[in-house]
Amino acid sequence: MSGGFPVDLILFAMVAAFLVLRLRSVLGRRTGFERPRPDNVVPFDPKSGDASGGRANDLPELPAAGPQEGATRRLLPDARGPVGQALARIRGVDPSFDANPFLDGAEGAFRMVVDAFARGDRATLRALLNDDTYAGFEGAITAREKAGEMQRSEVRAMQEIGIEAADLRGTVADVTVRFVSDQINLTTAADGSIAAGAEAVTEIADIWTFQRDLRSQEPTWRLVATRSA
Repeated sequence: MSGGFPVDLILFAMVAAFLVLRLRSVLGRRTGFERPRPDNVVPFDPKSGDASGGRANDLPELPAAGPQEGATRRLLPDARGPVGQALARIRGVDPSFDANPFLDGAEGAFRMVVDAFARGDRATLRALLNDDTYAGFEGAITAREKAGEMQRSEVRAMQEIGIEAADLRGTVADVTVRFVSDQINLTTAADGSIAAGAEAVTEIADIWTFQRDLRSQEPTWRLVATRSA
């Protein structure tokens, strides 16, 4: 082309400018599902949302995940039944205890522990588990490392969460929670082959027990027992 007006260059410039503006409008603003970057594990106060203080409901808050299909089913015990009465006794020792915020924290702890175990994050597990439970998790991580294996675990969705049991011995409270989640769990060997699990999403039911001395200055409910449902 000689002597002609470069219309094609102008069109390309207009398209490029449009794309830059679109990218800036998307990448330059935060969304409600953006994941924060916590420096470490801290107790979470479900009533005030303040991560600096603690009440009897305190379990670590997991950074907000993206939107999921469907709502998690919440199952709370009948207040007149034995589990409901045990929860009432826990509230009698610490009136700040509330089952719904407790389940919020329990779900956060569940996601954090699953993720930390897969990554071999001993510091996070140490903060969330009691001594005996931590020893079991740490032993499994050590065995995995010696074998040269890698673990991939992802909680894709939480289908159901509910309180199955509760107990109070003096000021020490136990609350047992049933989690039904959609997960991917895959262990790869040193040569990259699949040693256990699969890429497919599988529904898994877990029953975890959390414990706390309600009179303790330590606000975190620690995981003391785990089993498959």
